[in-house]
Amino acid sequence: MTTISKILALAIAGATLALGPAATAQEKTWTKVRIATEGAFAPWNFTKTDGTLDGFEIELYQDLCKRMKVECTIEAQSFDGMIPALNAGKFDAIMAGMSATAKREEVMAFTQSYGTTGQTFAVLKSSALVNLPDKEQVFSLATNEAGAVAEIEKLKPHLKGKTIGVQGSSIAANFLDKYLKDVAEIREYKTTEQHDLDLTAGRIDMIMASTAYLTGAAGKPENEQMTLAGPRFQGGMLGRGSSVGLRKSDPELKAMFDKAIAEAKADGTIEKLSKKYFGFDITPR
Repeated sequence: MTTISKILALAIAGATLALGPAATAQEKTWTKVRIATEGAFAPWNFTKTDGTLDGFEIELYQDLCKRMKVECTIEAQSFDGMIPALNAGKFDAIMAGMSATAKREEVMAFTQSYGTTGQTFAVLKSSALVNLPDKEQVFSLATNEAGAVAEIEKLKPHLKGKTIGVQGSSIAANFLDKYLKDVAEIREYKTTEQHDLDLTAGRIDMIMASTAYLTGAAGKPENEQMTLAGPRFQGGMLGRGSSVGLRKSDPELKAMFDKAIAEAKADGTIEKLSKKYFGFDITPR
């Protein structure tokens, strides 16, 4: 073998070794998938009095796993620690009403969306904020950012000096931090249930969360004085909707979930489950 041939052979061998782990990762066969949820974000996911998990995503993950022909387990995790735990290998996927945002996509991958409702506000029925302008009107930070920002400016005089509760590490928290922290006090909570309690107790003036969550929360007997107020915001930094969160190193699992979600959309499964838990269709269009 000539010197040049030897060099080429060594180069090819080295490249093969270098590509080996990546090739192996691409060819990984999934038979078991560990999923994390929050268990405190009704109706997406919640914990029943007997300690078992229930909700839209709990039924949906069971359907998706059947379609993928894999054995799945799910357990409740703290929302603010989910992404680091995912990337550390504690579990393989997240289904926790988590929106795919550009910031999150820097450190993880997302499937196509399986549901979207936008973000809005809730106040007490006795509050003057119940008359916030443009109730239920939708403003998109993706398709008309200027219009959405103009609407936020329209809200600011009403919110000056108020205290707004929001779940920490959520897209609503990011929204408030960017657009409203200069006029209102933003108070973060570990769970949405905690800010609900403070609102009903009169310790804060309003809360911001997903429209679907607030619709469900306002329907609970203990929250009978809670009502939705003001416009809805979606898109842009608020993400394209709730999706399965995955490690970037697991593209084959993403492909499996994407296929299963597409099938669940097409055959009406997501529409059926969303109407059961939300009262309206949240299928992404």
